Amino acid sequence: MRAFGFLAALVGTAAAAPFTMDLSPSSSIIRRGPTNPNNQYTRLDMSKPEKVKVREKDLIKGVYHSDKTLSMAKTQIKAPVEQTIKLKLVNNIGGENLNCYISGADSEGKVFFLGEQADLIYPTSGGSAEPVPVEGPIAIKMPPQGETFEITVPIAFSSGRIYFAQGELDFFMVAIDGGDGLVQPSISNLEDPSRNINWGFVEMTLTEEGEIWANISYVDFVGLIMSMTLNNKDNTTQEVIGLPSDAVNTVCEALKAQGDADGKPWGGMCIATEDGTPIRVLSPEDFAEVSDDGFGDYWNQYIDEVWAKYSSEPLTINTQADPGEVKCQVEGDELKCEGDNRGYPKPDIIDIWGCNSGPFSVLEGDNEVHVAVVPRLCAAFNRSTFTVDGGNYQPGPGPDMYYTVDPTNHYSRIIHENEVDGRGYAFPYDDVNPDGNEDAAGLVASRNHEELIFYVGGAQ
Repeated sequence: MRAFGFLAALVGTAAAAPFTMDLSPSSSIIRRGPTNPNNQYTRLDMSKPEKVKVREKDLIKGVYHSDKTLSMAKTQIKAPVEQTIKLKLVNNIGGENLNCYISGADSEGKVFFLGEQADLIYPTSGGSAEPVPVEGPIAIKMPPQGETFEITVPIAFSSGRIYFAQGELDFFMVAIDGGDGLVQPSISNLEDPSRNINWGFVEMTLTEEGEIWANISYVDFVGLIMSMTLNNKDNTTQEVIGLPSDAVNTVCEALKAQGDADGKPWGGMCIATEDGTPIRVLSPEDFAEVSDDGFGDYWNQYIDEVWAKYSSEPLTINTQADPGEVKCQVEGDELKCEGDNRGYPKPDIIDIWGCNSGPFSVLEGDNEVHVAVVPRLCAAFNRSTFTVDGGNYQPGPGPDMYYTVDPTNHYSRIIHENEVDGRGYAFPYDDVNPDGNEDAAGLVASRNHEELIFYVGGAQ
């Protein structure tokens, strides 16, 4: 067994354990990797020791079940809530070491993996405060290129992910408050044990009522490309193609070109192997956890322009909900909206990239107006539509006006320019659009499902 180092972010108050874990939704208080101010790809350094970071965004929280890993054969499964979803896994990429991993939390909240024989493997931390490798045969070996592997998930589950990887991924279990946590591979930890592997995942949930939800998203990163088709029993079909098979290279070339044009380290978002081959592309928010150089003042001038503009004229937010249209205007240092329970101070760069901090945080007790305004403000910042014609009505300008003003979220722009069918979010509130515009969600959902097909390497 390999020896793994451990690194946990030191935030919050001290605990009885020999370290603390960063279980906040998002944190920039982490160990920094090498900075990259020169717009070059960020190359992995495999000479560095492996270290596991336990962070909220990479964790599935489950209940503690035993001090030993449990394995339950298909014929032994007696789930509290029995539901099934038939999966077909199509290898469109080739290679001799393509693996699939299917994980989630069952209806009792216990973390599980689905084995190759449709058996359930319940890993455990054994109460360990340090991450321990998941035991058991959790990897599903994919068939050769052009062939399909079929398997049925026999239980309802939440927080599910189906991973595909050109190699073997490392997963860990760790004791957390109130239970056990599954530590998943990290995209922004450049010392993660799986850092040199080309991988990607699709989020899945199978509800207790039998409804399947599966989502392809590029909000955090672009990795191993996948497409999917959901076939229903009434012969209807839902499909998400997303990005083409060569998207990582294409997106990286476009980001590098953007960085050469504006002097910002867009190319650094591309994580490359030691020989310089890009294997994934980080979003701006996740790249900020790898390097804090080069983007610090990127949005400052635009933020000031927006605040100046709406100090002298109103901004109308169409909440697309019961509150209807809401008038907003800058008063002092804050943008204030009619009927809102609190105002909006100027955001910083991380607030804009992540849409979940500073003025874009949504707190318990925030009213309906505030909950509706936050996504529309952050979407307008990422797309830079506040200052274009018609930008005083949000969401108002159509997709042809998105990303036409600098500064803007060029990661999101480039993702959407390369999507085959326009499906797949590229920032958290990418579903905000003027009334009548098509949603960009990479989502399929149905309670009347026949089968869900995943194409590794894309559907093309």
